[in-house]
Amino acid sequence: MAGGLTDALRESYGDERQYHEEAIQRLQSEYNRLQARIDMAYTDKLDGKIDSAFFDRRAIEWRNEQDRILGSIEEHQAANQTYLDEGIRILELSRRAYELFVKQPPREKRHLLNFLLSNCTWKDGQLTANLRQPFNMIAEMNIAYQKKKATSSAKGDLSANWLPE
Repeated sequence: MAGGLTDALRESYGDERQYHEEAIQRLQSEYNRLQARIDMAYTDKLDGKIDSAFFDRRAIEWRNEQDRILGSIEEHQAANQTYLDEGIRILELSRRAYELFVKQPPREKRHLLNFLLSNCTWKDGQLTANLRQPFNMIAEMNIAYQKKKATSSAKGDLSANWLPE
């Protein structure tokens, strides 16, 4: 099942990468537009069409905006680079959660449970655990996969469609 999830994650990475690349292109166009304004205003300053004080005020505003845009570009680049790696790490964690839990000291067990679970309740001697996203989706997919596997006579990977029905 993890192979199917990993494949699906890799496929969705293409969509995520495209989103970030388009955002970076838009931001780069805006940055270039501001740079053209600064250059034009500087020419106007040299030609005496605007005074130095006006140019300085506007140039500071435009450069501040350029700095904000560069920060946004860096955020998109970082998100684009880490999307796939983080997704695969989450899948690996979900695959090894029990093994890791058993080996950890109590404090680390608590951290792992806080990471995986939310809104757990104890009622009438019954513990109800709610998994956080994306672990809840992974658990649902695993249940669906196990049901299909149990009822299928075909051998091989049943997880081509990785979303539960």
